[in-house]
Amino acid sequence: MSKIIRLTTRLANQIAAGEVVERPASVVKELLENSLDAQATRLDVDVEQGGVKLLRIRDNGLGVNEADLPLTIARHATSKIHELEDLEGVTTLGFRGEALASISSVSRLSLTSSDNESGAGWCVQAEGRDMEAVLLPAAHPQGTTVEVRDLFFNTPARRKFLRTEKTEFSHLEEIVKRLALSHFDVGFTLRHNQRVVHALRSATTEAEQDRRVATLCGPNFIESAVRIDTQTDELRLWGWMGLPTFSRSQADLQYFFVNGRSVKDKVVNHAVRQAYRDVMYHGRHAAFVLYLELDPKGVDVNVHPTKHEVRFRESRQVHDFLYRSLHRAIAEMSPADSQPVNQTRTDSGFNPASAAAAPSALHPFNASPGLAVGSGEFRHQNNLQFTQPKSTFGERQVADTMQVYADLHTPAKSASPMAEHEAGETPPLGFAIAQLHGIYILSQNQHGLVVVDMHAAHERITYERLKSSWQDEKIRSQPLLVPLSMAVSSREADFAEEHLGLFQKLGFLIQRMGPETLLVREVPILLRDADVETLVRDVLSDIVTHGSSDRVEQSLNELLSTMACHGSVRANRKLTLPEMNALLRDMEVTERSGQCNHGRPTWTQMSLSELDKLFLRGR
Repeated sequence: MSKIIRLTTRLANQIAAGEVVERPASVVKELLENSLDAQATRLDVDVEQGGVKLLRIRDNGLGVNEADLPLTIARHATSKIHELEDLEGVTTLGFRGEALASISSVSRLSLTSSDNESGAGWCVQAEGRDMEAVLLPAAHPQGTTVEVRDLFFNTPARRKFLRTEKTEFSHLEEIVKRLALSHFDVGFTLRHNQRVVHALRSATTEAEQDRRVATLCGPNFIESAVRIDTQTDELRLWGWMGLPTFSRSQADLQYFFVNGRSVKDKVVNHAVRQAYRDVMYHGRHAAFVLYLELDPKGVDVNVHPTKHEVRFRESRQVHDFLYRSLHRAIAEMSPADSQPVNQTRTDSGFNPASAAAAPSALHPFNASPGLAVGSGEFRHQNNLQFTQPKSTFGERQVADTMQVYADLHTPAKSASPMAEHEAGETPPLGFAIAQLHGIYILSQNQHGLVVVDMHAAHERITYERLKSSWQDEKIRSQPLLVPLSMAVSSREADFAEEHLGLFQKLGFLIQRMGPETLLVREVPILLRDADVETLVRDVLSDIVTHGSSDRVEQSLNELLSTMACHGSVRANRKLTLPEMNALLRDMEVTERSGQCNHGRPTWTQMSLSELDKLFLRGR
């Protein structure tokens, strides 16, 4: 008896389902991608019990005619590719022809569709050991409806791996969010147990796109993000970049799309981490929604059955483009990008006239014998229990109180910068009004109060100037008194020999002395005391993995960062108002001035509305 047998159609499909269908979210992904490929502009998703009991997806796409309908649930049957060459430039989300066959083998699936507006359509189901298609007439508008019931009902071992209803739905919702972010021109509705979770209209204008991103990623993200759009002859990158101050403890708000397909790629992740590295606090993650567009022939999507991974044919070009674009966008972020938008106030602010009308707001406690006013210090002898006045002050008492505050204030000898610029526009960081404990600068701008960490801000300014100065002088090398011999693998030696020019640009002079031996003769002058062997190995590793390396630049930046830290103003250094204002102006023109060299924020804004809430104004 032959030991090799031909598998049944159902068993073959169930084996394929192990790769394609992991959980209800996988089913939704495949079905929604089919609908989007069918040019649908409206998608309705109904879910029950996290998708295990029922998944129903309805679209208004092109639909399927009666003759083709049985082929929709046949394995390796698709309308999206016809020849081997078609795989070199796939423009659709799906192309394998495995999804519906795999899903129908582990669930009770019915597909109803119509390719015209007559209202008459057909329904197909797969039954029996050989999954023979059963075709029945059905009423249906143009488009397609797919119902998937009792997922994994015939594979109980697979069903045991499913999580709770809440967990499975959260994965499913994430799939819908990703597709909604990649197809703004399509409306989405998601219901779970007859409750509407998302109802998204199509978004064509920038304002509508901002609104959709805010709905799916949170309003805080869109308020703390800048929109970018950069393009070369072959590549285009656009989307939303979160400000470095809007960092996350997890990489849970990172969406990257290649030609409309959500992907997770190591080249992309490495480029993004590099771009944010100089401004991101240790252990934090950036937030972004970015879209890369390129020739479909420049990316291979036939890498993994789930199509989450892609392979770029020119990965180094893509990596360099992403890094340069994001790095430049971060460098161009200014304090103006972080200003609050449309701040509304319940009150127009402090006004002597309004204070006279409501003197209790001006003087919130009784002037009692236990309270000393006039020395700049308030003291109370009754356990600091301030009480509200029982009656309002008269005009004379208000005038006396105002005079007390006037005596505490020493007028400046010269006009303040704020006064000089009353008629003009206030700078983003405003004008300094005081220094707090020799650490913080207090500044007033048109939105409210700005608090600046003096040392952190000056550290970033000094750091950027050192980097600019070093880049202007280029990387200078110093010969080693005793050349360093390194034992490497033959593959690493081949890469080093192939990229000798790159090493020379980085300040290294390297020679190959044998099949597995490298000799380092020169190193960058600033890194002469560093661990040269480890640095060269890291550079080699980066070149092998990513086609380029910035290890030398990273090491140089770490050294310059240390120099900037020691060369910046320290705490308890008393600054004059002109010095503080000069520091604020330098921050406004310095790249990445929102964070110090270690990723900590250098300043924060407290709007007038936030200050009003602290003192219950307008309530």
